[in-house]
Amino acid sequence: MASRVYHVVDYGADPTGTSDSTEALERAIHDAFESPLDDNEHLMKGVGDLGGSQVHLDGGTYKITRPLLLPTSGGGNLMIHGGSICASNDFPTDRHLIELWPTSTSSPFEDITIKDMMLNANFRGGGISLVNSIRITIENCYISHFTTNGILIQGGHETYIRNSFIGQHINVGGDHREKDFSGIGINIIGNDNSVTDVVIFSASIGIMVEGQANVFTGVHCYNKATMLGGTGIYVRVPGFTQTRIINCYFDFTGIVAEDPVQLHISNSFFLGNAFILIKSLNGVVSGVTIVNNMFSGDYTGVHIVQLDESKKEFHDVDQVVVDRNDVRGMTLKSTVARRTTWSNGTTWTVDFSKVLLFPNLIKNVQYTLHAGALFPNHVLRNVSRNQITVESDIPVSATLHVYVDQY
Repeated sequence: MASRVYHVVDYGADPTGTSDSTEALERAIHDAFESPLDDNEHLMKGVGDLGGSQVHLDGGTYKITRPLLLPTSGGGNLMIHGGSICASNDFPTDRHLIELWPTSTSSPFEDITIKDMMLNANFRGGGISLVNSIRITIENCYISHFTTNGILIQGGHETYIRNSFIGQHINVGGDHREKDFSGIGINIIGNDNSVTDVVIFSASIGIMVEGQANVFTGVHCYNKATMLGGTGIYVRVPGFTQTRIINCYFDFTGIVAEDPVQLHISNSFFLGNAFILIKSLNGVVSGVTIVNNMFSGDYTGVHIVQLDESKKEFHDVDQVVVDRNDVRGMTLKSTVARRTTWSNGTTWTVDFSKVLLFPNLIKNVQYTLHAGALFPNHVLRNVSRNQITVESDIPVSATLHVYVDQY
C-alpha cells in the first residue's frame, strides 16, 4: 500500500512563498481525500476514513490566492501540518485561508487535525473556518493578520483549540495601534467546544461565544483594552449560557455576558482594572458563579463585577454567587457580606450597599445581638435598599453581627 503522507513540494508547491502554490496544495489535499478505507469502523456514518493521511507542508512557506477548501464531500482521520501559509495580495477578503465546509451535515468533517502551522491572512480575511464539523483539533498554530476571524467555528461540535497564538497585529502589549485593533480572535457559533492554553494578543474581541457548553481554560487575553473598547471574552448566549471560564488571564480586558444563565468564572486573574460586566437584555441572570478570582487595579475605584441595566433592570435574579475573590486596587462587589457594628441604644443599622452587587436585594439575613449579661427582646425591623435594621425593646449597649446574601 502506498504511503498516506502527501508532501506538498512533490506537487510543485513553492516553499519559499515567492510564487502561487494554491493549485499544488489543492492537489495534495485532493489526493489525501481520494482513497478512504473500504471499512469505516471508527468515524460517523457517511464520513470517509482517510486512514491517518497527512498533508505535509515540509517546513515551507506557501502563498495562496484563494482558500484551501477541503473537499465538500467530507472525510476524517487526516492531519495538515508542518509549515506556513500566507494570503496573497488579491486573496478574497471575505474568506479564510483554510476552510472546512461540507455540503451537508450528513457528510461532515470529523477528526481533522491542523497542527504546527503559521497562518498569515495578510489583512485579507480570516485564518481557519470550520462549518458543521465535528471533533476537529487545532494545535500549536500561530494565526495573524486577520481582519475577520482568526478561527471561526459555526455549527458542529467538539472542536479543540490548544497551545496556539492568535493576533491581528504582532505585538507583546502596549501597541500604539491598539485602539484600531479589529476582528475576533476565536468566533464560536456552536456547542461543546474547548479552548485551552491559547494566547490572543490583538483583536477587538478575544473570544466571541454564541453557543452552549463551551469551556475555556488557561486563555490569556490582552487583545484590546476595555478602556479602548475591547473585550476579552464576550458571552452572547442570553437565557441559556452554560459556559465555563476557568484559570484564565484577562490582561486589561475583561468579560461581558448577556443575560447569563449557568455561567461559571473561577480561578482567573484580572489585571489592569479588567472586570466582569453582566449585561441585561431581558433582566434575567441565573446560575452564575464568580468565585476564587484575583483582581488587580490602579486604585481608581473600578468595580470588579458590574451591571449594565441600560436596556432593562434585572428582575429575575436567582442562584447568583459572587464571593471569595481576592481584590487589590479595585472595588469589591459581592453577593455575600458580613459586618459587625456596636451601638448603645435600641437601633442598629448596617448598610451593605457599597459591597452588594445587586441594588435593593437581600434574600437572606442571619444576625446575632450580643448584649453582655442582658437578654433584650429584639427583632429584624427592616430589610431594604441593601440595609438592615435591628431593634431592641430596651436601650442596651450591644454588638450586632450580621450576615446577608443575595443568593
